[in-house]
Amino acid sequence: MSSTWKIYILTLISFLVGTSEYVIAGILDQIAASLSISLVAAGQLITVFSIVYAFGTPLLIALTARWDRRKLLLSGLGLFVLANGLVFALPGFTLFLVARIIMALGAGIVVVTALTVASSIAPQNKQGSAIATVIMGFTASLIIGVPIGRIVAAHFDWKIIFAGIVLLGLVAIIVLWATIPHTQNAAPIPLRQQLAILRSRTIILALAISFFWLAGYSIAYTYISPFLLDVTGMNEQTLSAALLAFGIASLIGSKLGGYGTDRWGVQRTLVSGMVLHVIALLLLSTAIHSPIIVFAALMLWSFAAWSSGPTQQYNLVTLAPESASIMLSLNSSVMQLAMAAGAGIGGIVVGSVSLRAVMWMGAIGVALAIGIIALLARYARSNCPERHNAEAEELQQA
Repeated sequence: MSSTWKIYILTLISFLVGTSEYVIAGILDQIAASLSISLVAAGQLITVFSIVYAFGTPLLIALTARWDRRKLLLSGLGLFVLANGLVFALPGFTLFLVARIIMALGAGIVVVTALTVASSIAPQNKQGSAIATVIMGFTASLIIGVPIGRIVAAHFDWKIIFAGIVLLGLVAIIVLWATIPHTQNAAPIPLRQQLAILRSRTIILALAISFFWLAGYSIAYTYISPFLLDVTGMNEQTLSAALLAFGIASLIGSKLGGYGTDRWGVQRTLVSGMVLHVIALLLLSTAIHSPIIVFAALMLWSFAAWSSGPTQQYNLVTLAPESASIMLSLNSSVMQLAMAAGAGIGGIVVGSVSLRAVMWMGAIGVALAIGIIALLARYARSNCPERHNAEAEELQQA
């Protein structure tokens, strides 16, 4: 089997992982109703997953640094499949939380290892494209996985979704075992060296952009299904179509974000995308009785939010090109923490204010990210090149 097909297999696996993570937001109301819990409690399923993923993944990857990558990928996928099986088989909210913890650990191992394997098996000078292809699986989970999950949950028990992920995961394990070669990991990077990069104020500010941008997104996205059903009055069929449109817009936004970065630069692309992000969330909060505006604002939201992704990744790499892999690893953890914080804050807003308020609270989070972009630009202008070089030298010596 060619390396291209192997990379597509890894992409399908990232699709499974993305679906299991994101589908909760698409069926949150159904989970709450079937388990007899509040929407706020159900939203913590997203919070717990993100926290465990953020802190557990770097630790597990460090502990398994000397493992064969094929063995690690199969082990992580096995843990992930087991967790999805527990969601399907075990009753009650507490056991669901336990399963989500196991699922997050398995998912973190799978994602990091899949990206590593894709890079190692790709032809020379095609490593970047291979990684982008695997990441595309996550975008596809929003476009296909979440809407299909909503349709399945509307006609059957929502647990069927996780049973389907188990079956596809078992098939993936067999295919991976037969096709992916043994691959040794590169020399592990000491944790001290990874954390040394955080001595730079520029890096801290750049990571803060990721945190507030994605936290604002998560505050609103966690409760998107109950918001559209209960606040805007969408019916079940329209909701499935809205989630599909949301996913398609995310793909377009991601593509245009990469194009905009090359054409207009990082700062202009980030700011314009986030301004549109804020406008879309405010529109959703105010135009709840106009189905056309709601649908248009929903697509604008997804388009704008996902346009910031590739731009911010590129921004972080250019700030510390000598530590690109460390930067992306740290950013991944920060993004998961932002998802957790957003889901938690969204739960507080729903419980103490209203379901409608999650949209303008999300807008506040993204607005803070815009402010940090401006602060970072001002800080960069006020510091001489000599200081930037001194910071880079210090990081290399750490």
